[in-house]
Amino acid sequence: MGMAAAAATESQQFHVLAVDDSLIDRKLIERLLRTSSYQVTTVDSGTKALEFLGLRENDDGTPNTPSISPNNHQEVEVNMVITDYCMPGMTGYDLLKKIKESSSLRNIPVVIMSSENVPSRISRCLEEGAEEFFLKPVRLSDLNRLKPHIMKRSKLKDQDQKQVIPEKIDTLLEVQKQHQPQEEAQPQVQPNLEQQQQQQSLQQNNNNNNSSNKRKSMEQSLSPETTDRTRPRYSGIATVV
Repeated sequence: MGMAAAAATESQQFHVLAVDDSLIDRKLIERLLRTSSYQVTTVDSGTKALEFLGLRENDDGTPNTPSISPNNHQEVEVNMVITDYCMPGMTGYDLLKKIKESSSLRNIPVVIMSSENVPSRISRCLEEGAEEFFLKPVRLSDLNRLKPHIMKRSKLKDQDQKQVIPEKIDTLLEVQKQHQPQEEAQPQVQPNLEQQQQQQSLQQNNNNNNSSNKRKSMEQSLSPETTDRTRPRYSGIATVV
């Protein structure tokens, strides 16, 4: 019981988009997927499936609104697409090609369903990238083959994310290296300015000291004491001619 509950919980994390123009077949595949504990969204055409996946067909100028469940479909990740082959407008094969041509969707596993056992059709779908080709009516045992494909896709996604993270780190390091010389050059400018200011201050002090010394020497030379000290003295004896 514990292992079965764990498997059911793990399957509930996976979301399958089921595409079929037949209401009966759509309800049947939805019931089988829910019985296998998958989260299910159903649409009735390939165009609505592309809209749900985030792609739009612009052949007709009026975009259709997908009839989907749950309502907030944009917040749900699609882990697998299972589609009928014969549908009006866009066939299941056309939907398969458009998904595989999209760089953002090509890793999503796609399974084709058909009520006609045509070997050439089966081979063409498998060569285009379909993971499985189920003959209708789809049975519960067929859905047991879905999980390995979903797990494979999850591993590929994890590998892509692991590759993206080192690339982002390398980019950040490269940006830091480009800005590092500029950041180191700024502190070197400041000591040069301080040295120039100190030299100017010292030179100004020296000039002030020289001026002060000259002023003092001039004052001393002009003072009365200095004049009296250098003038010759007479003893008061008058010389008569």
